Amino acid sequence: DPNPDVEGKMVSRCGGFLRDVDLFDASFFGISPREAVHMDPQQRLLIEVSWEALEAAGLSPRRLMNSATGVFIGMCSSDYQSFSIERGLTDAYTGTGNAHSVAAGRLSYLLNLRGPSFAVDTACSSSLVAVHLACQSLRSSECNLALVGGVNLVLKPDGSIYFSRIR
Repeated sequence: DPNPDVEGKMVSRCGGFLRDVDLFDASFFGISPREAVHMDPQQRLLIEVSWEALEAAGLSPRRLMNSATGVFIGMCSSDYQSFSIERGLTDAYTGTGNAHSVAAGRLSYLLNLRGPSFAVDTACSSSLVAVHLACQSLRSSECNLALVGGVNLVLKPDGSIYFSRIR
């Protein structure tokens, strides 16, 4: 709605939408189906797109094992965790499936990387700050290669409605 004061509406008229964010080839990455169900789709996308990015760069993910490759991930939303709690879908994998820090660590673990690994949450600038930190890490020789990215899936309209209301 063009009026930001209309209850339950947002002023945005356009959006970018992904289909099938709930689908994931967990077995390819050695993740059990039960664990995959509780993983935030952001973690799923992060793993798949990181693998594809390495391949597109001509780097074999398997050949990076034990390398001093750092992982720097910008990530700030937690909509899937809200869904899990609302639907009572919590178990031993809910925490690891939704924590931003685990998303970066999972990628490092999956690829057996030995460089720094962390997620950055600075709201809208998360990915930019991740790039900055990766550059610093490369310059200081903390790592010799950096896998840098950002992920943000908006699965609920609440945040967009809120920001529309405060203009």
